[in-house]
Formats: sequence, structure tokens, C-alpha cells
Amino acid sequence: MTSEPRASQFVPKLVTTFREGYGAGALRADAVAGLSVAIVALPLALAIAIASGASPEKGLQTAIIAGLVVALLGGSRFQVAGPTGAFIPVVYGVIAAHGYDGLVLATLLAGVILIVAGVARVGTLLQYMPQPLVTGFTAGIAVIIFTSQLRDLLGLELAVVPADFLPKLAALWSAADTVNPWALALAAGSIAATVTLRRVAPAVPGFLVVVAAGTALAAALDLPVTTIGDQFGVLPAVLPVPALPAADLARVVELLPSAFTIAFLGGVESLLSAVVADGLSGRRHRSNMELVAQGVANVATGLLGGLPATGAIARTATNIRAGAVSPVAALLQGLFLLGFLLVAMPAVAPVPLASLAAVLAVVAANMSESRQFRAFLAAPGGDRVVLLTVFGLTVLVDLTLAIQVGVVLAALFFMQRMAQVVQVQSGTRLFDDPDAELAGDPGAGQREPLPPGVEVCQLTGPLFFAVANRLGETYARLFPPPRVFIVRMGLTPLVDASGVEALRTLARDCARHGTVLVLSGVRPAVRRVLTGMGFDAVPDRVLFAADYAAALASATGLVGGTDARSAT
Repeated sequence: MTSEPRASQFVPKLVTTFREGYGAGALRADAVAGLSVAIVALPLALAIAIASGASPEKGLQTAIIAGLVVALLGGSRFQVAGPTGAFIPVVYGVIAAHGYDGLVLATLLAGVILIVAGVARVGTLLQYMPQPLVTGFTAGIAVIIFTSQLRDLLGLELAVVPADFLPKLAALWSAADTVNPWALALAAGSIAATVTLRRVAPAVPGFLVVVAAGTALAAALDLPVTTIGDQFGVLPAVLPVPALPAADLARVVELLPSAFTIAFLGGVESLLSAVVADGLSGRRHRSNMELVAQGVANVATGLLGGLPATGAIARTATNIRAGAVSPVAALLQGLFLLGFLLVAMPAVAPVPLASLAAVLAVVAANMSESRQFRAFLAAPGGDRVVLLTVFGLTVLVDLTLAIQVGVVLAALFFMQRMAQVVQVQSGTRLFDDPDAELAGDPGAGQREPLPPGVEVCQLTGPLFFAVANRLGETYARLFPPPRVFIVRMGLTPLVDASGVEALRTLARDCARHGTVLVLSGVRPAVRRVLTGMGFDAVPDRVLFAADYAAALASATGLVGGTDARSAT
């Protein structure tokens, strides 16, 4: 399969959609999806802005501006952009250290960095970010988000909450005797209701329903809890006028580290969201165009005094599940939110802060990726070190430092692994066509013609984070999907956590298309890692074969055919 031409990598998906044809039926589907996402996005935008140390309308304005820009320019058909929980600790820290003007300038700079990164085609490189680093980072952010909400969850009388983790805990503990039982009860009930709705009625917009119910209950019972109106007064129901923040060279240099952190978060989260959208929809996004769109969106939100924005995974998934067929759905989502801002903004004044804090507590729990975190604790030692180091630095020290240290550690452990297998790597390629002879491959003579419905690929090197995604790409090139897909792993000396996740993703993709995955010749050391991380044989879905001959025999039995054809 040839790679996409460079010029087409920078064509927005909206343009592609209209070139393919767009009718009234698609517009109806997109309108329903756009409204569904707007309902989900509304309480989240308000809650994220407040948790970030900004006024609630900033979150809504950001969701509108970023949502419209990314829908127009983005490289994914279904991406929904806006403020996300991952930015909360960064934004809160920048505002605390440099004021809101400093945040606006950092957002502008981050937007420029993302545009340059997209044009330079860095989007294709971000896929090499090791999974333990990303998981440790997001889990750390989840802890920070949850602790940042404790004041409102408990109704504590605390005017200022420090940005740093340990001083924050000390300040919260010092105010423990001011717990408001009504706020605590309202928050606990909101969390319980949200979790229950997700289980029994997943199609219901739980966040909005719970916030609305909490608001109605607090008003009806005249509960002594703090509301948005109490803390922020009358909120403006207009979009701000574009303006450049005051800046000089010294100020720019001072804010560059924060800008790079915002750009990194925005780039990684938007591309992760686009990958999730690809998995749910079967489409393929344009990563470099997506980075450019996110950059333009952050420049726009910066000029209009908003917050940093990126692709929102939960809202994007909601968009797809609600039946969206094109970027028009995200465009309409932004317009629906704009209508709310202009017409119904006064309605948010009586919303209790405890209810919004409950929303973010659930968001933090979802972000923590606790299952994946626990799975990585059984990964090889280097991955565990990266995971725990990045997690600890994110929570206790600084997000930027956590990223830098994590990347360096991952690179060092990678070099250590490569030193162990350099003799295997010599003169070989990572993936070989099944009919290409490999020097020193004991199974090379076994490449017999394959039965119809069986495909095979040869993995000839370590399966680690920088190449893990290519397994999925190899399978995606097969059309129609085969009935049996054999991955020859006899020359795979090691696998890391990202490699295991790649195999897990490949297994899910195969299962979705009715393909049985057969792994042949898996070495004992690799098998121990797979078993330790919970990846094992699944009857009728994933099989292990001792060698290629056994794999071919199993495949022949599964397809039940004897006619041969050459492997391609």
C-alpha cells in the first residue's frame, strides 16, 4: 500500500466529505449527533473552566471556538474539540504563576507550536510515544484533578487552594473542620447517580441530567451550598472581541515551557482521540492536518481570551455513537453551544459547585485508566520504571519535567533492549513479506502456498513502542479481512507493554472482522510477558502455535479448505 501523498495529508476532512457528496439524510444524522454532543459538552465545559481557575463562561467559549475551528479544518471526520480535563493542572498552574494574561499568551504560543509541528509532519512521530509514559501521565493528571475538586466536593471554606499537590493537601486538611454536609451529600449523590445512569441507561446524557437534578434539588430545598452565581456573579452571554495579549521577549521566554506542555498535551490527546475515532468508525484520520487544526483552534481561543483546547475523547466517542457521519456534526455542536451562550447563559447561575465537582470526579476516575495502570505494573521492569516515575513526577513535581524524564527513561531502556538483541536486528527488517526469504530464518523453507482465507506476516524484530502500531497497519492492508491471520514471532526476542497493547488491539480488530489470530513460534520470554499482562490464548479468537508448520495446520483446519494460493 502506498503512503498518502503529502498534499492530501493537509486536506481537511470536511472538504473530503463534501467532495464525496453530502445530502439531507447526512445532515439530519449530523444534527442529531451534534445536539447530543452539545448536551454532553455543556456541563463539562463549565466544570473544567471552574476547576482550571477561570470563570465558567471561558470553558463554554472555548468549546464553541475550538469546536467550530477543528470541525472546519480537522483531519478527523468525527473529532470534537474543546477544553478537557487533562489541561486542568496546567491551566491552574499557569494562572497561579503568571495570571490569566499569561495563560492567554501561553495558549497562543502553543497554537503556533502545534501548527509548526503539523506542517513539519510531527503528527506521524507522536504515535511513537511509549504507552507507559502516556498512562502514567494521564493517571497522574487524574489524581491532580480529583484533589483539585475536594474543596467543592466537601464544601470547604477555603479561599485559595495552592496549585502544588502537597501544599494543596495540607491546605485542604487545615480546613477539614469546615466540611459542609449538604455539599458533601449533594456531591456524593451526584456521583452515585452518574455512575448508575452510565450502567442502566448509557444513552442518557448523565452529566447534564445529574447537574440539572442537583440544581433543582438545591433550589427546591434551599440548600446552603455555593453556586456558580454565588462565586462568579452575572456571567457574560457574548463571545469576546479578539485581542492580542501584552508580550515582550522576556515574557515569551518565561512562558515557553508552559506553552510546550500545552502543545504536547493538545497534540497527544487530539491524536489519541482521533485514533479512538478510527477504531470506532473504521475510518483513518490525517494526523498532521489534525495538528494544524488544533494549532489554529488554540490561536483562535487565545485571541478570544479562552482556554487551551484539544480533541476530547469522550465527546468524540459520543459523536460517533450518536450517528455522526461527517465533521458537520461537530460544527453543529459548536453552533448549538453558541445558541446556549447567547440565549440561556443566566440559567447556569444556580448550578451548585458541588454538582460540577462531582462531574469532574467521575471524569478523573475515567482518566485514571486504572485497569491499564495495573496491567503495566506486570510489564517488564523498564516499563514499570517509566510508568511510576512519570506518575510520581506528574503528581508531585511538574508535568513538563515528567514528560521530559519519561521520554529520556523510555529511550534509555529501549537502547538497553536493543543492545541485548543487536545480533538479531543485524541485516533484517521489522516486517517482511511472507514470501521473502530471511537469512537465518529456520522457518523460511516452510513458506508453502496458503489456503484461501489465510494471510501471514513475519515479525523479525523486537515488538516495542516505536513500532507497535505497524501490526495493526499490516492487518488493515488486508482486504477483504482473512478468516485466519498468522503472525510469525519466532524472530521476536522481546516485547514491551506497548507491544502487548498492540497485540491486544490487533486481537480486537481481528475479532471484530471475524478473523482468528494465530501467533506462531512465540519465544518463552515473550510468552511470559504476554501471560503476565493478561494476554493469553482465547479459544476461537486467539491461538498460539509452536511453530509455523503448526500454525498453518491449524489455519487449514479452521478454513476447511485445501485449495492453495500464494501468500501476498
